[in-house]
Formats: sequence, C-alpha cells, structure tokens
Amino acid sequence: MARNLSVTGVERFFGEDEIIVSKTDLKGRMTYCNDVFLNMAGYTEAECIGQPHSMIRHPEMPRCVFKLLWDTIQEGQEIFAYVVNRCKNGDHYWVLAHVTPSRTRDGKIVGYHSNRRVPDRTILENTIQPFYRSLLAEEQRHSDRKLGLVESNAMVHRMLQEHNVPYDKFIATL
Repeated sequence: MARNLSVTGVERFFGEDEIIVSKTDLKGRMTYCNDVFLNMAGYTEAECIGQPHSMIRHPEMPRCVFKLLWDTIQEGQEIFAYVVNRCKNGDHYWVLAHVTPSRTRDGKIVGYHSNRRVPDRTILENTIQPFYRSLLAEEQRHSDRKLGLVESNAMVHRMLQEHNVPYDKFIATL
C-alpha cells in the first residue's frame, strides 16, 4: 500500500477512557487493530491487516525514536514513548504508547502489542514536542539519512546521560 505523506496540520483527539490497540508480527505488519485505532487512523480493518504499522507514521516523527523503540522491543523489553501518528486523510493524533513483545508460552517473541492512551498535554507541549522538533531538525540537517539518524540518536543518548536515567525512567518522570 502506497503511503500518502500529506499532512493537514489538523490534530484529532480520542477519549481519556479509550485505548488504541494494535498488534504486529515480528516485521511490524499489523495482525490486529481495534475499533479505536481504525476510527482514529481513518482506515478500515481490511486496509490495515498485513500492512506495515509504519503506514500511520507521521513525517514529523523523529526516526531515532522509532529506532529506540524497535531496538528495545526486539531485545524483549517493553517501552513507553510519545508518538505522533498520521491519519489516512493527513490529520494527526498524539499518543503515549506502551509497546511490549508478545510471547509464546515458552517465551519466544512472536510479535508486538501496543496500547496507546491520551498523552499528558503539558508534558507533550512543554517537553516532548520541542525535543522531537530538535531531533527532527538534526535528522533533516544531514543529506545522508543514515548520518542524520546516527546524530539524532546521539542527541537522545546525551539527553539521557544529562538526566542520568534510562529512556523509560525519563518518560515516567516527566
């Protein structure tokens, strides 16, 4: 499925009592999405199942945050992260995502599960959005996309060192 990366600048919101849920296989292809996901993203279930979860990736989301997320869950750990997603029509919505590996009874990772809740607007506007803008600017400053990712990733690690905390603890203490 081709991804239309147009954006409208219009933010959509979901209820405090709603949870966006999706599941993927090991390669990030969707195997499940709940009605809240479908309503927010503006896709049908048939359009989503089997497609890469990145189909809702907003172009203003720093790539280094997804690198951190994937590195963490592929190591078998859970992660919390603020994410901006793009709807089918170009609108966007912010979430606080909790992503965990899905395992068989014997502990083998077979996919990933993500629950997303409404983010704290104060944290989002005062901390996350400015930080993500600086990360994205660093990524875009480099003509070599790989170098941009390396440099923005280094920014994240420097910030964590300055706060002397791992990423999850940083997010939890905002």
